[in-house]
Amino acid sequence: MRRTTILLPDDLAGLLDYERRGRGISTAMVVREALETYLTGASRGRERLPFAGLGRSGKRDTARKAEAILASEWAKEPRTAPTRRRR
Repeated sequence: MRRTTILLPDDLAGLLDYERRGRGISTAMVVREALETYLTGASRGRERLPFAGLGRSGKRDTARKAEAILASEWAKEPRTAPTRRRR
């Protein structure tokens, strides 16, 4: 492990101290967990679903006809997967 020193504003240091006392763990552990969550993007998935609304068809009955639409699409000839470029 590597030792790092940071300067915090008093209000943030107070929140950090409150969190560590409430959880009964060290300040270093709270900081490590917070940094890992932030830097690995573990909480980013909750903010927004980037794919929501991508397939809007403009039709209002798509949900009611979902089974028929899927059956129709699956009955068509299978498409070949796009080839990947090698690096």
